[in-house]
Amino acid sequence: MARKGFQQQLSELREDVLYMSEIVLDRVRTGLRALEAKDEALAQEVIEGDHEINELYLQLEQGCIDLFALQQPVAGDLRFIAASFKIITDLERVADLATNLGDYTLQASRSMYPDVDIQGIGSEVVGMIEDAMAAYADEDVEACFGIDARDDEVDERCERASGTVVRDLIETEIDDGSSDDEIESLMTEVSRLLLTIRDLERVGDHAVNIAARTLYMVDNSDELIY
Repeated sequence: MARKGFQQQLSELREDVLYMSEIVLDRVRTGLRALEAKDEALAQEVIEGDHEINELYLQLEQGCIDLFALQQPVAGDLRFIAASFKIITDLERVADLATNLGDYTLQASRSMYPDVDIQGIGSEVVGMIEDAMAAYADEDVEACFGIDARDDEVDERCERASGTVVRDLIETEIDDGSSDDEIESLMTEVSRLLLTIRDLERVGDHAVNIAARTLYMVDNSDELIY
């Protein structure tokens, strides 16, 4: 009977981790919409919602600690709890990156670089997190390797986007009539866009981390952990 209760606790942990991922993904999507539309209300929604995710993270963290301490799990159950603990940490950090998108929206003063497909990159990394969590839910090993391969493509895409921004800046002619404020504004916007690209790339990295922990959970393999 006690074992049945323990297995129920493990099932509830999985459900809670998946629930957290849904909230985090909603924050990232909202942050991307805010950035695209320069919608300050949406940006504030993402920023203010970070507290909720932090509270949920702390609750799940304590739940994992209790399972370690009180149930003393072994073998597959131990790997599942350890992997879940690591995955909620990645999700919390993805939520922090979503908050950054809200901050960038509030700070942006103008649209720049239409050739840089921020929304396309954002959509790709959101899809990676979705698929990583599906792999966790279904214990799908093959999907874990697929996510790792997709991350290489995202890295290349982000590198090209950053290169476009830097080349455009180099080629921008700043005439003698440009004020210090105008030059500073340009540099601030360039810096913000590069940070946005970097943060989206990091979301993809967290998707790989989730896939890596899932692979460890299912097959006791550390092949994707680095």
